[in-house]
Amino acid sequence: MALINVATREIHCKVVYYGPGMGGKTSNLQYIHTQVPKEAKGDLLSIATETERTLFFDFLPLDLGTVGPKDRKFQVRFHLYTVPGQVLYERTRTAVLNGADGVVFVADSQKHKMEENLKSLRELANNITKNLGKNFRDFPIVLQYNKRDLKNVATVEEMDRYLNPPTVNLGWQRYGAVAYTGEGVLDTLKAISKLVISKL
Repeated sequence: MALINVATREIHCKVVYYGPGMGGKTSNLQYIHTQVPKEAKGDLLSIATETERTLFFDFLPLDLGTVGPKDRKFQVRFHLYTVPGQVLYERTRTAVLNGADGVVFVADSQKHKMEENLKSLRELANNITKNLGKNFRDFPIVLQYNKRDLKNVATVEEMDRYLNPPTVNLGWQRYGAVAYTGEGVLDTLKAISKLVISKL
């Protein structure tokens, strides 16, 4: 849920990068952090234990403008988080997802990772519905099909068939990506940012 800071005239929105382990969530945040001007971003922080970590930073997107009536404009500050994707960290994922205004689901495009993608997406749906009390179909979600540069990747149509099926009519925006090089990363970020702002 977005938080309003009247003193700084900012609305704070939380976006969580969610998906299976080693899918590219961390690479997304690291790349985004390198692209945001220094004066508009916070430090990239890592909340780590011996076996898991969550990355976090906040930034003020300079090209998204302001929201609100003319005499009371507010800038939107985004707080971006990753969650650990490994199966045993469901509790941490649930905790980090709490209060989220939008989600980027980072799917691994390799064919042998499809089942992991599906399990992670089902868990996300469950967490949004049961733990956040939100309607999964209406929640701002953008899909990113990452690792498109590797061999043995599913086609975009195959990815859609499993993760964004037209028969279910979710109609999520989706972007192909190679997160470690930055390909598709900013397009994905812009899409989720616009969706979140449109819900404010």
